[in-house]
Amino acid sequence: MKKLINDPATVVTDALVGVEAAHPDLRVDHEHKVVYRADAPVRGKVGLISGGGSGHEPLHGGFVGLGMLDAACPGEVFTSPTPDQMLNATTTVDSGAGVLHIVKNYTGDVMNFEMAAEMAAEAGAKVESVVTNDDVAVEDSTYTAGRRGVGVTVLVEKICGAGAETGRDLAAVAALGRKVNAWGRSMGMALTSCTVPAAGKPTFELTETEMEIGIGIHGEPGRYREPLGPAAAVAERLVDPIVQDLPYRAGDAVLAFVNGMGGTPLVELYVVFAEVKRILDGHGIAIARSLVGPYITSLEMAGCSITLLKLDDELTTLWDAPVKTPALRWGV
Repeated sequence: MKKLINDPATVVTDALVGVEAAHPDLRVDHEHKVVYRADAPVRGKVGLISGGGSGHEPLHGGFVGLGMLDAACPGEVFTSPTPDQMLNATTTVDSGAGVLHIVKNYTGDVMNFEMAAEMAAEAGAKVESVVTNDDVAVEDSTYTAGRRGVGVTVLVEKICGAGAETGRDLAAVAALGRKVNAWGRSMGMALTSCTVPAAGKPTFELTETEMEIGIGIHGEPGRYREPLGPAAAVAERLVDPIVQDLPYRAGDAVLAFVNGMGGTPLVELYVVFAEVKRILDGHGIAIARSLVGPYITSLEMAGCSITLLKLDDELTTLWDAPVKTPALRWGV
C-alpha cells in the first residue's frame, strides 16, 4: 500500500488539520470532527448539514460554504459519522429556522442521522431529513436497504443550499431536496478497486481486462463484471438504465454530471461526457447544465459515475445561484 499518510489510524484527524489550514473561511471542530462555514449559524436561514464516511472527498466537507452546506460530519474512512457528531453540527448551525439533514441511503448514515435528529428535537430544534437513493444499479446492496445514495447527493446539497440562502423555510427546502432526489438518477463503474488505509489491501480484485458496472462508492459489487470496453460502450452501459428508470423523455432538459471516482484523469471524464451527450442527443434529451470532475469519489478508485437530473426553471435557477465552497464556486 502506497499512500501519502502518516498513520492509517490518524488519516481523518490529520486531513481535518489540513482542511482548516487551507480554508480560513471554514472552521473545524476537531473535538467532534465537524467542518463548519465560518459564519454559522446564519441568522434566519435554514441550516444544512450532511456527512458520511471519509474517502469520498470533496463530499461532504468540500461543499461547506455559501450556497451549500453549513456543516459536514466526516466519519472514519467509509464509516458513518456518529450521532454525537451530527447532533453537535445540528445544534451549532441552528439559527432558529430549523435544520435539514441530507443523508445518503446507507444503513449506518440513516440510523445515526435519525438518532441525532431525535436528540436535537428533544432539545427543541426543528429538523427534517432528505434521504438520497438515486443509484439505479441495484435495489439492495451490501450497505443499504433500497437504492444507494450517490451523485444526486451533490446536486441536492447545491440546490437546497441555494434555496436556503433565498430564505425558504425548512419545509420548502426539504421539499426541494426531495424533488431533486426524485428527478435524478445515477450509475457508476470501476476499472480498479481502492484500498482503505486501515485494511491495507484492495477492497476487491479486477484483472487488467475486466471492469465492474454498477459499483457503489465503497466498492460494493454492481450489476456486471465484464471485459473492459471503450468509453462509448461504458457510457451506454450507464446511461441507458438511467434514462429508462425515471424515465427521461424526448424534450427533457437535464443537468449531466460525469463524476470521477478518484483515480480517473479529467481528460478521460471528458471523453465519457462526449459519449453521454451523443447518447442523450439520440434520445432527444438536451443537456442544459453540466458538471464534470471528481466530486464524490472512492479514494483512488479508477472509474466514473453518471448522474442525470431533469431540470425545470426552478431547479435551473437554483443551480445557477452563487456558491462559494472549496470544491464548487461560481457567481461570487
